[in-house]
Amino acid sequence: MIEKINLEHILFLDVETVPEQPTFENLSTKTQALWDLKTQNSRKPEVSPAEFYERAGIWAEFGKIICISVGFFTFKKGERQFRVTTFFGDEKKLLQDFGNLLNTHFNHPHHVLCAHNGKEFDFPYIARRMIINQIAIPNKLNLFGKKPWEIAHLDTMEMWKFGDYKNFTSLRLLTHVLGIPTPKDDIDGSEVAHTYYVLNDIDRIIKYCEKDTIAVAQILLRMRREDLLEESEILSV
Repeated sequence: MIEKINLEHILFLDVETVPEQPTFENLSTKTQALWDLKTQNSRKPEVSPAEFYERAGIWAEFGKIICISVGFFTFKKGERQFRVTTFFGDEKKLLQDFGNLLNTHFNHPHHVLCAHNGKEFDFPYIARRMIINQIAIPNKLNLFGKKPWEIAHLDTMEMWKFGDYKNFTSLRLLTHVLGIPTPKDDIDGSEVAHTYYVLNDIDRIIKYCEKDTIAVAQILLRMRREDLLEESEILSV
């Protein structure tokens, strides 16, 4: 029961990813061929590998992480706070810093990670990019040899499925149906690569990523039938 989980034991997170190179032409000939092969069943016949490359960020083999936003609850003197921070910049450095967080402050057996569609995207993507960057995978992300009940991952999309594995519900849709207010003045996922490579505006992407991290926490609160976070309770650190 999610009501029994101590909120202070949960690390909420969201990642933003982009294609590893600004354009398809920046790839080596071998990587271009592998991208063509990888995506031939995902794109329409009239769409070339070069045209489809704008979507490369969703594959860990052809994309990279540009920021990881995390959030966690604290309760001091009866006051609830939700603290949000973001790791960004050089991918290897941000992955090392995020891994250090998991190896120190969020390494207790009771600690769990929570993301929307995290089991299908965020958690495996981070682990794969850590391997590519030759970074040791923290215990919370390393699933090897673990039994299902030993995996410390929560997924708000999986919770919403209630066993219906053919269902996909976006974070935007779920916040809408649950009556969770979200800002209307930021980008969406389809604009992240353009914002990063063309506009060179990482601050805007960080704001978007942190907003989604807060939204994941709000969904969990709603599922627990608890009061949503007020603006005054959210603190960027």
